[in-house]
Amino acid sequence: MLVAVDGSKGSRACIETCVRLFAGRPPPAVILLHVLGYGGPSAVDGMSSDAELAELRDAIEGTPEQEARKAKAEAMFAAPRAFFEEHGYRDVHTVIRSGRAADEIVNAAVEHGAELIVVGNTRSLIDRLMLGDVAHQVAKGAAVPVLLAR
Repeated sequence: MLVAVDGSKGSRACIETCVRLFAGRPPPAVILLHVLGYGGPSAVDGMSSDAELAELRDAIEGTPEQEARKAKAEAMFAAPRAFFEEHGYRDVHTVIRSGRAADEIVNAAVEHGAELIVVGNTRSLIDRLMLGDVAHQVAKGAAVPVLLAR
């Protein structure tokens, strides 16, 4: 099971929903995934190819700013990992990726063999219209079931 987290209220809902739904029978493994974006949707929406996005990723990787963002993401994993472990989940891994959130969530699920993707869906209609809806994009692009948690 892959659970996308970003430290938000929606992330907490994802974790609580998983624990409630799988009470007493947790999945064999949980991958907590955090995707580092590139400054908001508008920063990458104009990129017409994966090659352009890869070039941007290569330019940003290793910079002090990106390393600081990764360190912050690593720290953010502590609470969700502890919550899962307190509820009997024994195999909890963390993954940090960079890029378009929906694409990276779907790709990570494939790479890690996830049989379920869990994402938060707590943004308002205005936010979804203005900024896009990662949860909807994941649901459209995933080859496995997607649970939208509120």
